[in-house]
Amino acid sequence: MSQYRDQYERQTGKAAPKSALKLEPLFAKIAAGESLPPRGQQAVDLGLTAHSLNDAKADPELYQYYQWVLTNYFAGQSLNELSAKLIGMAFTCANLFKTNLPQPITLNPWQIKKMTEFPLLNRQAVIIENNGVFALLLHRHPDWPLIDQAGNDFNPAYVKLVQQLEQRGVAFTYLGDLDSRGIQIADHLFGQLAQTKVADFAALQSPAQVFAWLNQYGKVDTQRTRSLTVTEPVFQQELKSINLVGKFVEQEQLMSVYEKLIGDWLKRS
Repeated sequence: MSQYRDQYERQTGKAAPKSALKLEPLFAKIAAGESLPPRGQQAVDLGLTAHSLNDAKADPELYQYYQWVLTNYFAGQSLNELSAKLIGMAFTCANLFKTNLPQPITLNPWQIKKMTEFPLLNRQAVIIENNGVFALLLHRHPDWPLIDQAGNDFNPAYVKLVQQLEQRGVAFTYLGDLDSRGIQIADHLFGQLAQTKVADFAALQSPAQVFAWLNQYGKVDTQRTRSLTVTEPVFQQELKSINLVGKFVEQEQLMSVYEKLIGDWLKRS
């Protein structure tokens, strides 16, 4: 039995979604005031897809139920969750530049030119596609050099600074969602670079590793595994695996794996 589900059905006259009980552990943590990761990670930890709790279109019935419970039970209580909302049209990174400013730092287009000769703290960085995963990795590893790719945010300021960092000898590797659009994003970003080898860029997310993760963690979804156009052969191979297996993997599902992979890569580089 669930007080949240029962009250929802009684007060709205609607049947609660089938997956409503999956939210019980989360509601218990909210009620106890426990610290929560970014909302996408919360969803994946409950066995849901990453956008279930922050996008009304991902699972409309569950999203409506989740919002109803927040409004009716926790309206006077602020959620103790790590925010994944970062400023757009900018460049967000951590531990790349020598500065006394708290990390991460977000640079706007007017600052980019000035950063060309700004002293570097590290000459290696992991580019993370997902805002929430970037935030949680930095929260757990405050000294790691990370760059937030922010999904499909290829704004001019971002691209220009990545290119400048590459010219200054910063080594990049990349981690993103393993769905069709995620691979296309990786392919597009790699296409903006001039000196980085694809083997280095995909060192942590190689075709063999992608195939293994799809089989171990993959979820079925025809839309997220559809055919798209990519240019680089490595990403063509990864996309082909996604198409053939018919499954996708979100970054939030791989947090524990990422921590070891990134830690080892930073030691080697």
